[in-house]
Amino acid sequence: MSMKKNFLFLFVLSLFFPKSIVFAQTTEKRAIDYVDMFVGTSNSRPMLGPYASVPYGMVQLGPDNQDTHWMGGYEYSINNVKGFAHIHAWMMGGLMIMPSVQDLVTWEGTTSSPYRGANAGYHSRILKDTEKGEPGYYSVFLYDADCLAEVTATNHCGFHKYTFANDYNDARVLLDLNYPTEYGMNIHEGYFKIVSDNEIEGYADTRSAGDYVLHYNIRFNKPFKRFNGWHKDSVVKDVKEWKSEGDCGGFVEFDVKKGESILVQVSLSLVDQQGCLRNFEEELKPYNWDFDAVRKEANNKWNTLLSKIQVEGDELDKEKFYTNLFRAYAKQTWSDVDGRYRDPLERIQKVNHPMYGGDAFWNSFWNYNPLLALISPDILNNWVLTQLELFDKTGWTNNGPTGLEHTGIMEVTHEIALMVGAYQKGIRNYDVNKLWNAVRHNATEQGAVVENSGWAGQRNLNVYKRLGYVPVEKSAACQTLDYAYTDFCTAQLAKALGKKKDYNYFLRRSNNWKNQFNVETKWQTPKDSMGNWIPNYDILSGYKWIEGNGWQYTWYVPHDVPGLIKLMGKDLFNERLEEGFEKSVKHRFAAHAFDRHQDVAYEYYINQGNEGNMQAAYLFNYSGKPWLTQKYTRSILDIYYGNHPYDGWQGDEDEGQMGAWFVMSALGLFEMNGGVTENPEFDLTSPLFSKAVIYLDSIYGEEKIFTIVAKNNSKENIYIQSANLNGKPLNRTKLKWSDVINGGKLVFEMGNHPNQNWGK
Repeated sequence: MSMKKNFLFLFVLSLFFPKSIVFAQTTEKRAIDYVDMFVGTSNSRPMLGPYASVPYGMVQLGPDNQDTHWMGGYEYSINNVKGFAHIHAWMMGGLMIMPSVQDLVTWEGTTSSPYRGANAGYHSRILKDTEKGEPGYYSVFLYDADCLAEVTATNHCGFHKYTFANDYNDARVLLDLNYPTEYGMNIHEGYFKIVSDNEIEGYADTRSAGDYVLHYNIRFNKPFKRFNGWHKDSVVKDVKEWKSEGDCGGFVEFDVKKGESILVQVSLSLVDQQGCLRNFEEELKPYNWDFDAVRKEANNKWNTLLSKIQVEGDELDKEKFYTNLFRAYAKQTWSDVDGRYRDPLERIQKVNHPMYGGDAFWNSFWNYNPLLALISPDILNNWVLTQLELFDKTGWTNNGPTGLEHTGIMEVTHEIALMVGAYQKGIRNYDVNKLWNAVRHNATEQGAVVENSGWAGQRNLNVYKRLGYVPVEKSAACQTLDYAYTDFCTAQLAKALGKKKDYNYFLRRSNNWKNQFNVETKWQTPKDSMGNWIPNYDILSGYKWIEGNGWQYTWYVPHDVPGLIKLMGKDLFNERLEEGFEKSVKHRFAAHAFDRHQDVAYEYYINQGNEGNMQAAYLFNYSGKPWLTQKYTRSILDIYYGNHPYDGWQGDEDEGQMGAWFVMSALGLFEMNGGVTENPEFDLTSPLFSKAVIYLDSIYGEEKIFTIVAKNNSKENIYIQSANLNGKPLNRTKLKWSDVINGGKLVFEMGNHPNQNWGK
């Protein structure tokens, strides 16, 4: 940092923070102190910015600075802020707030627009050196708005603090309803009502990729002089009520003194205004206007969660670990504190558990689900309850409830694996009969569009049942593979519940993945309804696959890897897989072309950057070369995952799975079949840390811990030489789930050369 920039940075901090804070000595780090909120926030999904939140919070409050486009939202490399939006969920946004002392304009401006003149917009340049984030908090100095902006959050509420650097008459706080998001927003109707001179209530009826009505209550710590509404460029001043549509919003005006802070408390609900008020009463009112107390509470919630796993080792690896653990809890709660929510038919319902939502559970069975099971089984149980409630009210479960709407995203139903895995691990605080009815319904009934919502279920199930695969005329070939895996999950639940006939039927159907396996080329290959293979097919093409290619999807048989090895042949299996890894090193195991669908063939093999190929490194555990699993999982941890804003996840993180992959693989654990069998087992690999302690949830017994020790571990010593569990030799690449939750100690002896006899 140059002397000039350093001086400016300290000057700005001195305006707002006492010297004792600015120059405080560092103390022993907590788990939360290793989280870097800015890792991976360049070229990332809008759900993964430096937002203030609590675990599974509805509110993820923080800066936006991009226009409407794929991966819009926050971009680290852009040195401006358009405003602070409260919701950053897949296909959803809500209520952007921004302070302003510039000339009055009513739109935020484009990313590249200037900061002066009629077309500038109200966005503000920032002093990048002042930008700070921690779990539960974000702050930055807004250069053009001339104030320090700070935000924190509770589950359903956002708390803003704007401290101005100079005196201003008519400083504004803008309330924007129609701002740029990844998929765009269309406000059908926006409404504000002045309750008093420091309180506003209203709603935004949003018609975008998903339709929803967001209700809000906004309170200020001092009376505002007036409220003004806008629609496009038209401003109506000093109104008590304002209703508009499209590009609309409002703003309040204050006189402020140098160093004065305007505090704004916002409570949200997808149900009604009553929900906003109850959320406020429960979550913010007890703190009065104490911003720091709310920030501290959010911070403590995160630290309590992250501290459930303690690791010892390289400091940069610990930063990666806790940052990824933090990112794994990015999904949302959509019900209010009183348990009310709106179902997909827009009816108000009430339950006694949280209703969760977020991006798809696409292949979350490998890492995300077992992570929840280990340290947050209450969240996993609530996920099952959410699914069963949706099944009860709509007839279908949901792969990724977006504001509790059905979407059919990724055209899979991997919520089934989540539910079956929870049951098999003893997480069962729900109606088991309803669980079976929901799982079996998904496996036997043709998927459909739910009234006033979106797709649910397996949308090509009828043709799959008739032909044993999904032909190219209908959809992508990967549906066959996903349906077969879901059949396996259904079979395992049937077996556990003693339903032998169902077990045999669905187990046979789980072999349908073989119907797309071309025994001549030994590749998964799309084919038509007449049984003809796609002619002149390029296995590296993404044609008729979802965000992947035929090479990557050939390995996607999570429930029957031995069967895949038998059909392909062990030698060819290993040869092809190892070649794919070696050719992928130069791409850092990230095939960016397949972040979205691509028909054109590129020379991309392993793709850690999208969920459909994240099991590949663990396949060597099944083909007689477990040392290659150890080699390549370590390589991915070191090469693919970074600890820099431009280098976090080189791909499409779907709110948790990529983060969870790092966490679980760093512990040396993985679940190939999703843990859906009667006695779930982990696959083992080389741990990243010399020691890791997992503080198991009390559901498994009070004060139980499981410790993983890797002796002589280093960046070179990545190969397992031997292992023992609770003092007894362990010669398999498997570890029983029951052995972990019973508590104990797993010890590895590490070396810099493969021991080709261990685990083979």
